[in-house]
Amino acid sequence: MARVFISFAMEDRNLRDFLVGQKRNARTQIDFTDYSVKEPWSSSWKTNCRQRIKSCRGMIGIVTPNTPKADGQLWELKCAIEEGVPLMLIHGYSAPERKLATLPSVISGRQVNLWTEDNVVSFLNRLG
Repeated sequence: MARVFISFAMEDRNLRDFLVGQKRNARTQIDFTDYSVKEPWSSSWKTNCRQRIKSCRGMIGIVTPNTPKADGQLWELKCAIEEGVPLMLIHGYSAPERKLATLPSVISGRQVNLWTEDNVVSFLNRLG
């Protein structure tokens, strides 16, 4: 089972909970260990978070309209990119009007996938 860091804006923690909950669904093939940060750490947050991200096989970034102003999430995404951790971005909402017209610079030019079981399973399978 792959250890995966889930990056999300704190305002979207319900989406993270939903993604984690999907793996408990008997019909799904999604299987991973959630290694996301659920609460901000003290002054050593970035050091601890970087270590946690580096110890994961991949990161799933949940992209919503909250992402551009989520400093912690943007830092996590940047850290994964800097550390060469495989990253899959997914839209937190499927409604087109809730998707971002422009992505924050840290993920600009990267594909944001639809949040489907097939997309998540395919990413997890590539992690090994």
